[in-house]
Amino acid sequence: MALNEIQLMGMRLHAITESQAIEHILSEVSEGRGGWVVTPNLDHLRRFTKDQQVRDLYSTASLSLADGMPLIWAARICGTPLPQRVPGSGLVWSLSAAAAAAGRSLYLLGGDPGSADEAAIILRDRYPNVRITGIDCPQMGFERSESDMRALIDRVVKADPDIVYVALGSPKQEWLIGQIHQHLPRAWWIGVGISFSFMAGRVRRAPAWMQHAGLEWLHRLSQEPRRLARRYLVQGLPFAARLLCGSICSRLTRRDSAAQKSVE
Repeated sequence: MALNEIQLMGMRLHAITESQAIEHILSEVSEGRGGWVVTPNLDHLRRFTKDQQVRDLYSTASLSLADGMPLIWAARICGTPLPQRVPGSGLVWSLSAAAAAAGRSLYLLGGDPGSADEAAIILRDRYPNVRITGIDCPQMGFERSESDMRALIDRVVKADPDIVYVALGSPKQEWLIGQIHQHLPRAWWIGVGISFSFMAGRVRRAPAWMQHAGLEWLHRLSQEPRRLARRYLVQGLPFAARLLCGSICSRLTRRDSAAQKSVE
C-alpha cells in the first residue's frame, strides 16, 4: 500500500487513516518485515524542532501518525490535510483487536508498575483470541545499565512477538525502540505513552467531545496539574500559536506564489 506523506515544520507525517495503518502493519508482519510507529502530538513536534536527537529518531520511524488535534488543524490550514487523528491510546485497542483476529502476538513493555498486567487482563477479556507473549515493566534506570538492557533485549527476543507496545513516555520510548528494534527486526514496535494506565482505568481519558475539540490536554492538566502545567501552559500554548500562525503564513505564501505564476 502506497503511503502518502506530508511535512509539518520539517516532520514527516503519513496521511493515512487508523484502519489503513493497521492494514499496513499487519500486511508487513505477514511478509516478515518489521518497523516502528511514532504518534507525534504537539509536545513531540515542539521537541522535534529543538532537539537533533529527537529529529534523528523520528526520521527512522516507519510510520508517523499524527496524535494531536493541533497537528490536524495545522496540516489542514497548510492545504495538506491529514484524514484523521490516530492516537496511540486508540491504536492499542484497534490494532490489538485486528492482531487477535489475525492470530498475531503482542508484547506489553513499560507503563507504571502493574499497569501492563492490568491492561493484559483487560485485553484478554475483551479479545479472547489475543496472544500476549510477554509483559515487562523494567525497573527505574534500566536504560543506564548494560546488563539490564541486555536482559530486557533477551526477554523480548525470546518471547518473539509480532507487535511490541512500548509505554515509557516520549522521548524515552522512542530512544528505547531505536536501541533494540534491530534485535527483533521482523516485529513492529509502537510507542504508546500512558496507554496502559488508560486501559487499566488508572488515568481517565477525556470525553470524546474533548478529544475531538482538541481539549484532551485540558482534561489531563486537571488530573495532574503540577506535573503537566509547564508542558501544556508554558511550553505548549505558545508553540501551538506559533504552529498555527506559521501554517497560515505558509498557506498565504503558496497562494500568492501560485497567483504570481498564473499572471506570468
